Amino acid sequence: MKIVVLAKEVPDTEDERILDLQTGLLDRVASDRIPDEINERALEVALRFKDENKGAEVVVLCVGPAQSTKSLRKLLSMGADSAIHVADDGLAGADASATSAALAAALSWTGYDLVVAGNESTDGRGGVVPAMVAERLGLPLLPSLGTATITSSSVSGMVGVEGGTLSVSADLPAVISVTERAAEARFPNFKEILKAKKKSLQTLGRSDLGVGSFSPTRSVMVSANGRPPRAMGRKVVDEGNAAAELADFLVAGRLI
Repeated sequence: MKIVVLAKEVPDTEDERILDLQTGLLDRVASDRIPDEINERALEVALRFKDENKGAEVVVLCVGPAQSTKSLRKLLSMGADSAIHVADDGLAGADASATSAALAAALSWTGYDLVVAGNESTDGRGGVVPAMVAERLGLPLLPSLGTATITSSSVSGMVGVEGGTLSVSADLPAVISVTERAAEARFPNFKEILKAKKKSLQTLGRSDLGVGSFSPTRSVMVSANGRPPRAMGRKVVDEGNAAAELADFLVAGRLI
């Protein structure tokens, strides 16, 4: 049983996100970069299956710049067996379509029984890459699972919908995406951190995957504008009429 977990390196969610106004892309150098938390939870789903099935193999797959190796090593320290890093200058600023093409090519190259992803990244928040990967590979997709149950031949879970929940399942191979409800990620211990330094981390490019271009078309940023500074709010000084001024302010803003 081979489970491949899709991973992404993102700016630290504790820092402010900054756009490069020349390219329109997220400035990934302006803050610390970490593995996306939702991907850690997706990895935990795979690791729990591995804990109960010692023959299972868990591989982490990432498309990103050369610096992403640090994040991959952290995911390895959590318990993944190996990692694959697709690093190619042609993927700089890749949109969801190009990213899904690269991921699908890498998945076909490495092989899989189950692909596990987070439902959406904390930087782009598009939430479409797992579906695009499934479409490219011709696989069933179980999206945004709040719970996931994996067996040697199938996967199932519960997905929240408006007004209730749905119970969904599919035979393997398949692609699933999970929400933050699916699992609480484990913390790597000192032994696993040391072992992670020796685990396989393979770097691939377009030539290794046997593809020329990951996507014939891609989104192009035509303009970008910085977020305007927040305007100073109105200060109400209580001179005996603060209540009336506050009421007038709320009425003017149609808040009451």
